[in-house]
This record gives sequence, structure tokens and C-alpha cells, in this order.
Amino acid sequence: MPIPYHKRTHRCGEPNASDIGQNVRLAGWVHATRDHGGLAFVDLRDHTGLVQLQFNPDHYADGHKIAQALHNEDVIAVEGKAVSRGDRVNPKLATGEIEVQVDAIEVLSEASPLPFQVNDEFDASEDACLRYRFLHFRRPEVQEVFRLRHRVGRAIREYFNAEGFVEIETPFLTKSTPEGARDYLVPSRVRPGSFYALPQSPQIFKQLCMIGGFDRYAQIVRCFRDEDLRADRQPEFTQLDMEMAFVQRDDVMAAVEGCVKRIFKDGLDLDIKTPLPQMSEREAVERFGIDRPDTRYGMELQDITELVGDVELPMFREAIQARGVVKCMVAKNATSLTRKILDGLNEEVIGIDGPGLPYTKMTDGEGGATFSTGIAKFVKPIQSALCEQVGAEVGDVVFFMPGRTHTEAGKFLHPVRTKLATLLDVIPKDRWDLLWVVDFPLVEWDEDEQRWFSMHHPFTAPLDEDIPKLESDPGSVRAKAYDLVLNGVEMAGGSIRIHRHDIQQQVFKLLGISEEEASAKFQFLLDALRFGAPPHGGIAFGFDRWIMMLTGAESLREVIAYPKTARAVCPMTDAPGPVAEDQLEELGLKLNLPKKD
Repeated sequence: MPIPYHKRTHRCGEPNASDIGQNVRLAGWVHATRDHGGLAFVDLRDHTGLVQLQFNPDHYADGHKIAQALHNEDVIAVEGKAVSRGDRVNPKLATGEIEVQVDAIEVLSEASPLPFQVNDEFDASEDACLRYRFLHFRRPEVQEVFRLRHRVGRAIREYFNAEGFVEIETPFLTKSTPEGARDYLVPSRVRPGSFYALPQSPQIFKQLCMIGGFDRYAQIVRCFRDEDLRADRQPEFTQLDMEMAFVQRDDVMAAVEGCVKRIFKDGLDLDIKTPLPQMSEREAVERFGIDRPDTRYGMELQDITELVGDVELPMFREAIQARGVVKCMVAKNATSLTRKILDGLNEEVIGIDGPGLPYTKMTDGEGGATFSTGIAKFVKPIQSALCEQVGAEVGDVVFFMPGRTHTEAGKFLHPVRTKLATLLDVIPKDRWDLLWVVDFPLVEWDEDEQRWFSMHHPFTAPLDEDIPKLESDPGSVRAKAYDLVLNGVEMAGGSIRIHRHDIQQQVFKLLGISEEEASAKFQFLLDALRFGAPPHGGIAFGFDRWIMMLTGAESLREVIAYPKTARAVCPMTDAPGPVAEDQLEELGLKLNLPKKD
């Protein structure tokens, strides 16, 4: 008989002891079936949970036959009475005190044989989960990811609304700009030969909102980058963009901290203490080897250049003679690091074009604590002074790294530090270390292209006191930039923007962007800067990355509803795909594909 499923009395996870004796109407998916002789049982599931249905042939013979024929993931509606399960209570379920004695059932939709089970027998590859994403969504833990994502998005919007920010939708079809990753291009039918670009960021548009007098802007927006994919990269992604007028760095950071507090409270019910600590980019690189340090554990890098000045090890001597540095790192209580593991770390450093990984162990010998193995014979003459300076004790392993700069030495020691933290199990669980990294260089020199590149983007303002050095010493110019780091992962990056036309042109020139190119790409921004631009600044959050961190996911693919694979393909829709010849002809396009072998 037809059941008015659109008028459910309860969701599947809701009936409880207070409903005993009451008639209920439910609808959902068949999670599992069991036949216990005379009685048949069905676990019915929806997004709220499970409830057990009981089919008694003496009570409802036709329903019992239907229940015996059900398959997992069939969609059904039922009516019946909530009855006590007596001493068969299931404490794992919110509905575990009751079951529904079914009086009527309707099969709304039958499920074909499944590519994988959605219930407790779930065992599927990532490829299968993405190919049948709609089935994977039915898993409670998958749904919880997207419910948390919803809570965080709602919290962000509510926070910025309360703080006086205006949400303004910026265009998806815009102009291709230099810098950053490759753009996704969209051909124009009405202007043959011309192309739109999908935005990598609404950066310029949010600046124009400030110049337009909106004062405060915030938007959760989709962005696009045609770049090679990794676990934390997707071709289309979501970010939070915000911008404020008449502010300095601390004003933007304070607004962001309020948002972060709300994210943790609404997302995980955690209270985050603010203000957050700050660290200069230089200190981060010198202490941790990278500008996004994980401060949850030690093993900090230490400068021992002066101490090893007389050590007769060629790689140390070369670094010192080149006015470079020698850094070291102490792994405490590291007796579990076998020769095989240490050799593997050495090979990994060589694999990223490093010089190898010199090390020595502090052991308890006949004459007391002493260096042994590795480069022990070279550093034994300074053993006492070295141990005192770096805090090495029996059971520790000391790793060394020479480099032309702190950055170069850190480039090779940082991945070792990260790997060791996992091997030695020194990363605290359930700890959230948030940190602002500030005072970045404005530009960095690219040896291959022999030109300066922006550390952030070409609209970042230099520190006022460093503006005179833009021409004479650009490498020493610091930016009004700030990155928010969580447990060693960059979560947001922002800056105070250039609001003066002459400074923006000066920075373009430094970056090798000619007046002609600047005019072609950014004339609307340059025009806006001429007509009275307020000092302004903002930040962009990687929204997907925040959800990945909060849920403990290992890949962005786990927290994006319909993600792409590492080959930028959607397994479910098989996008991208070919288009008809007449579509190409209408756009004035002709394919020139490479020949297949």
C-alpha cells in the first residue's frame, strides 16, 4: 500500500524509549537484513542514523515476505509501532532501546548489485569511491565531513556579517594575468580569438571594492588553477577572501583571529586563545628550516658555524669559506633509528639535490659518553662544546647540514625533521599550534630566469621604511605580508596592499612587468589607484584545507564533494571530455593535438 513518505513522523535516528507504543512513519535505505527463523529484521538508515525494523509473519505476512526479498540500499517507507527491545538493547545506537514492529511497507526504489557495500562491510578503493561518489556519500563518516564543512562555512559568514563585512560576488569570467599558476581559459564566442580566464583568486576585484568605498568585504568563493595536483591541491577549490580599508597589518590579523576562534568553536567545539603568537620569516627559517614551521615539537635547527670552524670535514669547510652556515639538529632518545633508517634519510636528502645527511650518535662508551658512527671522528675534538651548546645526550642522534644560507640548510633539514617527528612519534595528538609568520621578503631572485619574483603577489605593499631600497637593494625589502600557519601547514596568506599608483608601477618595474604589459593586464587597477585609493589589506583562507585539517583527512579529495584525481579527471562524470566539431567551429577553434605513438 502507498505510504505518505513525505510526511515522516521521525528520521531514522530519532525514535527512542519515549516513543514506545506510538505509531511511527519512516523512510530510508536498507542498511542490512537478518532472518532469525520466524522473524525478519531490517536496519533502516538515513542521514540521522539507524533504527531496527521487525517483521513478524504472524502479524504482517505480506510485509515479512517483502522484507525477506530486500537488498542492501533498497529505498523503503514503513509504518508501525515503536516497541521495547527488552533486554536486547543496543547501546551503540541512539535508537537502541526500541524497534519498530512494521504494519505496512512500500518499496520506493530497488537497488542494483552494488560496486561496494555502504554498510559495515565497506571495503573500496579511492577510485571506486570517486567513481560512485553518490554511494560513498551514504557513509556516515563521509557525511559528517560535509556537515562540518557546512558548519564552518556558516560560522564564517555569520562572523563576518556581525563584523560589518559585505559579501560581494566577483566574476568567474575574467582576464588572464601573469604570475602564479596557469589559468584555465574559456574561449569567447562573441569575440573570436579572445579568451576569458577563470580566476585564480578574486584579488584585484576585492581591492577594487575597497577603492569603491565598501570598507569591508568577505566572500567564500570558488577559484581555479591549472597546475599539477598533489594531496593538498585541486584544479578548482574554495577559499575565503576578505579585505578591509583604512587598516594596518594588526587590524587584519585581529579580524582573522576572531574568525579562527569561531571556526574552531563551531567546527570542533574548541576554544582557541588569542592573540596568536607571531614569528618573523627569518626566525622561522633559522629555527625550523621553513617559513611555515610546525611548533608542536622540538628538534629545532641550531647554528654551529663558529663552533665547527676548525673541523676537517670538506663540506663544512666549503660552506664556511663561502661565508655560509653549518646547522645541526638533535633527535632526542633516537636509539630506534637504525642504520637502514639513517641511510634512507641520507638518500632522501640526496634525492632533493642535497649534499647528503652527516650525522653522529651519542653513545655510552667505556670512557663515558662519546660520539660514535657517522662523522664521529671529525667532530670528536669539539664534542664537549658541541654537546653543551646543542644539548646532546646519550641516546641522541645529531644531524648536520652545511649551506650557503640558512634557507639552503633548512631546505634539506626541514624534511628530515618532519620525517623524524613521525618515526620517533613526538608529535602531540589533538594539539593545535597556530602561528602568524610576518616580515617576509617582498621579492626573491630566480637564478634560472634571472629576475625578481613576488614572494606573495605583485600588489603586496613594502614596509614604509624599506621603500627607498626598492631600486638599490630589493632583496632586503620586507613586505607587509602575513601568513597564518597551523601545525606546520599554511592556512591563510595576506598582506597590506599597495594603494599608491607610483609605488605599484615601481614594483611592476622591479618584477620585469613592462608598462605595456602592466597596461594590458592591469589598466583598470592602475586607473583605480589614480582616483583615490584608501590604504587597505586582506587575506585569503584555503577553505578546503581548513576542513582537511579539522577532520584529520589526508587529502583534499576527502573534503571536496566532487573532486578531481591526480590527473585532473572527474571519475564520476569522466570530465574533461571531447566536444562536438560544430561547437569548436562556432568558437573559431581548431585542435592541434600531438600525434599519438
